[in-house]
Amino acid sequence: MGQAMSDSWKLTLPCTRAEAEWLHGEPVALDALDPMPVLVTNEPDAGKPEDWRLEAYFEEKPAKAAVVLIQSLIPSARGAKPLVERVVEEDWVTVSQSGLEPVRAGRFFVATDAAIPAPAGSVNFVIPASRAFGTGSHQTTAGCLMMLDRMKRIGVRAANICDVGTGTGLLAFAGRHLWPTARMTASDIDPVSIEVSAENAGLNAVHIGTGPGEVALFVAGGVDHEGIIARAPYDLIIANILAGPLIALAPSMAALIADGGTLVLAGLLESQADAVIAAYRRQGLRLADRIDTVGDSGCWPTLRLRKRVRQGWRRPVRWVAGQNGETPGYGSW
Repeated sequence: MGQAMSDSWKLTLPCTRAEAEWLHGEPVALDALDPMPVLVTNEPDAGKPEDWRLEAYFEEKPAKAAVVLIQSLIPSARGAKPLVERVVEEDWVTVSQSGLEPVRAGRFFVATDAAIPAPAGSVNFVIPASRAFGTGSHQTTAGCLMMLDRMKRIGVRAANICDVGTGTGLLAFAGRHLWPTARMTASDIDPVSIEVSAENAGLNAVHIGTGPGEVALFVAGGVDHEGIIARAPYDLIIANILAGPLIALAPSMAALIADGGTLVLAGLLESQADAVIAAYRRQGLRLADRIDTVGDSGCWPTLRLRKRVRQGWRRPVRWVAGQNGETPGYGSW
């Protein structure tokens, strides 16, 4: 699964953790590069949590101007010597996910291969290493699975659910399992993610469609899509993206939640939780629960917020820059 990259090249530069998170949003300046490189950030040394690394993958050897442009986006890399090297043909997202250990989160067991034996009594999903992120291995995805499991155990009901930034479709599939008669909507800004989600739906016996117990898939930035808006109000919205987009989308996502509905947010760092909570408090939501998952790259909160009953549902207006709707360039784990 996934497209191989022929005659690929890699540019490597140091960066900080904050710069790595910002780069995940694919800065607008990168639009000048055609084709746009694939950006991958990672933490080489868990003992140095602020020291990260950027790897930019190109289909051909990058021109000097492209290297200068990317380096200019990383203030901490000024003066660093860029490393440009030829790499063997690979599907880099698949490679990054290959060999991942199965994940157990609440009642869920997620593996990249159907041949991996699952624990007795678990709810099993097969999410192969692919062109999209979200196999369950990252702490944010695992945190969302645990939160959804906890919500079901305490009796939360949901008849209309939306997964914003679905990635591989995993969280939408989990929601469908927990509330099997609910209408499920899943969206992502990346068309490849929606293709992958459809493929994964077939692997996991999930029906694509618009009826109860089915998953409707949309390519959309944020929630600015007629299909997403028309299916509102939602009892539950799940958004595992990044802190910046979560804050920017607060007005529009809050507008789509039903009176008394629930919002599950993830993709943020521990240091960003207060800002995200404050953004949604201003929209009439309160923090109801929190799960912190800890890994080599730090602590990742998963937040459950509930919309105050007095707020009610209101149809959002069309997208206005900086106010609601589309947040270009956000990603999913």
